[in-house]
Amino acid sequence: MTIYEIREVLGWCSLINVALMVVMFLILWQGRSWVYKMHSRMFPITESQFNVAIYSFLGVYKLLVYMFNIIPWIALCIVSG
Repeated sequence: MTIYEIREVLGWCSLINVALMVVMFLILWQGRSWVYKMHSRMFPITESQFNVAIYSFLGVYKLLVYMFNIIPWIALCIVSG
């Protein structure tokens, strides 16, 4: 696999992961009560615990996307010209 192919794969991975983050944000923005009701049926969790858990998850997911997709893609773009 060449550096250009790796760069292209990382670019597509970044695009897909950012799109998933946007979809998750929109679902939580428009249907937070529905998502909370669905999860509270499965797990005994308060609404404040749910808020902390879901926003912690989104924050960690965003950091992982930056670390493993976007930053390596930028570095490969710089290196390959």
